[in-house]
Amino acid sequence: MPALDRLELLPEPEDPRLLTTVDPRAPGYPGSAYGMSDEEARSLRWPLDPLKEALWPWGAVFFSLGTVALLLAWPFVDSYLTPLLPDSEWAYEDTGIRELQDRGLAGEGISVCIVDTGMDIRHPDLSGINLAGFRDFFDEDNQEVKDVGSEFHGTMMTGILASNGTFLGAAPGASISIALALGPEGSSGQQDRVSLAIRWCRITQEADIISLSLGSDPGQGMGIETETVTAVQEALEEGIFVIAAAGNTGAESSDVSVPANIQGVIAVGAYRSSGAIWGDSASGSNIDPYSGQPREYPHQKPEIIAPGVNIFSTASTELDPPYAYSSGTSDSTVFVTGALALILEEYGDAIAGEDGKIDLEEMSMVKRALANSANQDPSSSGNHSSRLGYGSLNSVEWANQLSFELNIDVQ
Repeated sequence: MPALDRLELLPEPEDPRLLTTVDPRAPGYPGSAYGMSDEEARSLRWPLDPLKEALWPWGAVFFSLGTVALLLAWPFVDSYLTPLLPDSEWAYEDTGIRELQDRGLAGEGISVCIVDTGMDIRHPDLSGINLAGFRDFFDEDNQEVKDVGSEFHGTMMTGILASNGTFLGAAPGASISIALALGPEGSSGQQDRVSLAIRWCRITQEADIISLSLGSDPGQGMGIETETVTAVQEALEEGIFVIAAAGNTGAESSDVSVPANIQGVIAVGAYRSSGAIWGDSASGSNIDPYSGQPREYPHQKPEIIAPGVNIFSTASTELDPPYAYSSGTSDSTVFVTGALALILEEYGDAIAGEDGKIDLEEMSMVKRALANSANQDPSSSGNHSSRLGYGSLNSVEWANQLSFELNIDVQ
């Protein structure tokens, strides 16, 4: 037997967990080698063997058939599933928007201009939107109202504001203008597109509110000496409210984004349904980069925080169902835009005064009312926080504070 001279034998198992690894179907040692019965030893070697015997091959066949059936039935399942998706009703309730709507307010007569990636006009929840105008500053193709964003950002923001279908937006009765100035990735590519869009909102559309769910980190992209900043300042001087995203740069940010950092703009941060600040919501600086002076009430940044995490809204009709969730200060910006549209419907004429034109002082009055009305976090010290602003949006109290400022009795 010379061929077996160098043959190495497997050691006897001292550890009962040491089973044969040569062949999973080998009979192995008898149970007595492990201090157990033969049946127990067999179950240790092949613990899933009974399950495999029960499932193969029919288990695999039934699983495959079930998967195919689910795919074929999905269009029918979807019609029942969509209404059951978790909505963002908490956000409209928490901010008092629903309470203002219960007074009969819907933003009627108020012109809101949204600068974003556009809007999917085919969405059923947006079919009845009061669309006052559309302009494409990205491709210069104004024939078709569309959303070019890969994440359909503009459609989602429009839905938060004006949807009237699966859910009700913040100001569904407002007159909406859509300026497509951001490209597929959500960037302008050329900064002057945003400035042109803002000027279109001001001059051609005569907007009451310009909603900017966009911005650039301070020191990058949009600087403080740019056409976008100039266009925003021109809008403010014309009495147009500008509401902009504080930015998604987190607590370590040097300041809120541009153009939210402009004094007259309302910069909006984001909070969760729990009431906690969203981790990526930007912090504001104590110094105004345009004047070099400390920021003062009611223009400290950000001014307000609003719901901005896992917000359910309209999305591209290429999706099935055409809805999605979004998080960011972009979303929270639109809630403040919608709340202001409702308030301007009720008090806009009184704010404008006898001359019928809102000036910078009257805009500051609106911002004071916003600051005084905000729900403050009990743990915050002072009346302003670099993360929380003056507090979270309370639309009802904002309206009440304005009625006090205007000496109007609340009905």
